Amino acid sequence: MRTVDVASGTAPRPADDSSADRTLDLADEHGQLLRQVAVRAEELMAAVAAGRPPGRELRRLLGYLRTEILRQAADEEMLLFPAGGGHPAVTGLARDHARLRAGVDALAHAARDGKGSAARLASAVRDLLCQLERHLAAEEAVLADSSGVRGVPATMTLGARPHEWYPLTEGRVIDLDALPPDQAADAIAERLLRLRRGEDVELWSRRDPFPVWRRIDELVPGRYGFVYLEDGPGQWRVLAIRRERA
Repeated sequence: MRTVDVASGTAPRPADDSSADRTLDLADEHGQLLRQVAVRAEELMAAVAAGRPPGRELRRLLGYLRTEILRQAADEEMLLFPAGGGHPAVTGLARDHARLRAGVDALAHAARDGKGSAARLASAVRDLLCQLERHLAAEEAVLADSSGVRGVPATMTLGARPHEWYPLTEGRVIDLDALPPDQAADAIAERLLRLRRGEDVELWSRRDPFPVWRRIDELVPGRYGFVYLEDGPGQWRVLAIRRERA
């Protein structure tokens, strides 16, 4: 595990490229998640240090925690925890997942209610991230011990959704060409499902993004509108809007 420092004002070091020639394992996957969490936490700490309300930064952090970290916990329980779950240490990991969910919910409630100072909010973020890092390190050790193998496989190698999707689709303008063509429709559909009613994003691509509309309309018929701002042939720009009512 790599240590994530959200108090020093420095971003964590990038992963060692030596892992490029081997199968991604759980420690690699956890490292990816921690780096993305650290980036968002650093943004929040910088806003607090500058005396700015950290509402936007907190929403970015909460979005990542809810979408990626809590999904990772669910994927691990489904794909990596031993069948039956009778091992006491594995039962403890499941309890840790429940505590993480509770911690994220508590942070969301604090943000929504506006209670407490920005400094207290920053302290709560640090505590939650320390809890996350300790848990991930313990999880790697316990799962390796229970499986009898040194490198526990990453959930992505077992069929879970790639974590690279989230940062590539997080902004208001999304470049579809940055995503693998066979994953773009699912990745953008997931981003659209995170929109609140009345919110919109722009989709840019060198190909017609119609498959994205088709995919989201299969999932939630009539809930999203697509407005073509630029209709090819070399560049497409589409405004995707979550409607107030389906």
